[in-house]
Amino acid sequence: MKAFILAAGIGTRLQPLTDNAPKALVKIGDYQLLEIVIRRLAGAGFRSLVINVHHFSGQVIDFLRSNNNFGLDICISDESDELLDTGGAVKKAASFFQGEENILVHNVDILSNMDYHALCAFHQEKDALVTLAVKNRPTTRNFLVDATGRLCGWEFPEKNLCFVTRDSKKGLKPTAFSGVYVMSTRLFEKFPDEKVFGLIPWILDLAANEKILTWDQSPAFWFEVGRLESIKLAAQALRFDINDPSFIIESH
Repeated sequence: MKAFILAAGIGTRLQPLTDNAPKALVKIGDYQLLEIVIRRLAGAGFRSLVINVHHFSGQVIDFLRSNNNFGLDICISDESDELLDTGGAVKKAASFFQGEENILVHNVDILSNMDYHALCAFHQEKDALVTLAVKNRPTTRNFLVDATGRLCGWEFPEKNLCFVTRDSKKGLKPTAFSGVYVMSTRLFEKFPDEKVFGLIPWILDLAANEKILTWDQSPAFWFEVGRLESIKLAAQALRFDINDPSFIIESH
């Protein structure tokens, strides 16, 4: 299975760190975010990666080249001319995944020790179209899932917004998206006509009729490092061991 790292974001919430560099190359301690995710995936056995680029794309390409692609088969999906959002990014990169049944998609600003093998095995066992890693944690926006973990909707309580695509006789519970998911390449047949679109709103629409599942990674730690304050927290809480296949370790 190949993995796709979403690394094209501008990183507005990380300014001034991203004024002259891409978000993917912001550091946690001694390591860039992109390197951390690459080493995590490599340690889990992923040998072929696709990475999308946009903001200071040349810096990302030079970084990979200077590190000999970390010994992996890495392809670049170049969005330098136009940022395509998460759904548009997958649509543009689809040709890189010909012959694959499933792909793992990973946001570059997500740091976690979740078990990628367990996520992929669950997805394949359930024969889902998409399986989204989730975690029970405080958040302003939630997925709404039924008792089986099937995606049924989304809510933003602070704005009194709620979007339900499937009814459930047993009620729905909120859970937080972890920024990592596995998708079947069957999904490529259902791409909208738009060039630029968000993947999650599109998947929520599909959830009305398609098998979109969630997988609970709550036992694992998780950091979303898209803000300056979260960068500091992650630097304090995590350590990295280049000789350990898992690479990223919660230090306390």
